[in-house]
Amino acid sequence: MAAGKELITALALAEALDLSVETIWRYTRENKIPYVELGSRQYRYKLDDVIRALSGSAVRENPACFNAEPAKKYTYQDYLELPEEPGYRFEILEGMLVKDPSPNVMHQRVARRLQRVLEDYFWEVDPGGEVFNAPLDVTLGDTTVVQPDLLYVPGEQKKIVKEARIDGPPTLVVEVLSPFSIRKDRIRKLRIYQDVGVQHYWIVHPEEKLLECFSLRNGFYALVTGGMEGDIVEHPDFAGLSIDLKTLW
Repeated sequence: MAAGKELITALALAEALDLSVETIWRYTRENKIPYVELGSRQYRYKLDDVIRALSGSAVRENPACFNAEPAKKYTYQDYLELPEEPGYRFEILEGMLVKDPSPNVMHQRVARRLQRVLEDYFWEVDPGGEVFNAPLDVTLGDTTVVQPDLLYVPGEQKKIVKEARIDGPPTLVVEVLSPFSIRKDRIRKLRIYQDVGVQHYWIVHPEEKLLECFSLRNGFYALVTGGMEGDIVEHPDFAGLSIDLKTLW
């Protein structure tokens, strides 16, 4: 069978078309591309059919940006001296100060529900490990300070857990996207986490009802699993972990 006629996943289709997976999910829900439903919310695609459906139409990715102050190269000490601003939180990305509005209610609900799943799982498989949630500073060098929405530090990595921060790359980092953080989390922070050696990076998109799980493979992030809406996600590197996505939304 020709490659273009084979049924492929949304993840493979996104890679073939150089689009984000969330755009594929959105086009699926809007019936803008043909698909085959194998079961409840289990979708597959034929590349040739999708290309024909999209030919002549503009493919629109959702816009994304982040608010950053480029004038000065900030350090962790500068970060500690920043005045508090109610309704905002700060990060430093390779010396660049980033200021974002506080997350909304949906963001917090999804983060809290996923945290419960991860805590229950890691309590069983790694009692010495810990799952933390924002706001908690994670220093990845003197000029990078981030506040991931969720992170997991295994028992064998406890030395990076300090009194006031996590000092070094955790094994797992989870970012729950907000409208203002999409570009920052998908591009800038993904590269930072990859370069410092965060083994697992997950991106959750509440509006698109999407989970993407990246893992380091030969020094680069590969999308190893993911799902949308009511899918059940099982991770190849965490035996026994099963996430029923409908419980997150």
